[in-house]
Amino acid sequence: MADTISAERRSWNMSRIRGRDTGPELRLRSLLHRAGFRFRLHAKDLPGKPDIVLPKYHTVIFVHGCFWHRHKGCRNATTPSTRAEFWQAKFDGNVDRDNRNRAALETAGWTVMTVWECELKADADRIVQQLSIEIREAA
Repeated sequence: MADTISAERRSWNMSRIRGRDTGPELRLRSLLHRAGFRFRLHAKDLPGKPDIVLPKYHTVIFVHGCFWHRHKGCRNATTPSTRAEFWQAKFDGNVDRDNRNRAALETAGWTVMTVWECELKADADRIVQQLSIEIREAA
């Protein structure tokens, strides 16, 4: 299906998409803080600048959008029908970068966790409970 809005409007929409302080990220940070965890944000000294860094537990958390990071099996991980080659290259690059960053962090001794946008929307409280258990077990 072709795009239903103008190229200028699409460009404007895409320019508003941010890489940090996204809605899902803010929600997870709030819930983790309420659960008693203290953390750093977007540590520039770590590969991939993880969204949430829990130094006490030597754990990092990435909050991934399903569309941009290609959540397997998720209905939100659609591929635009126009400029399919461009988008596929973009998505492949994102996934490759995510894998490299994960491997570098794990090699450095960090526990790496990923929270997907759709999972957080579906049941945030369950995600935080699960994360709390995994974070404490990793310590």
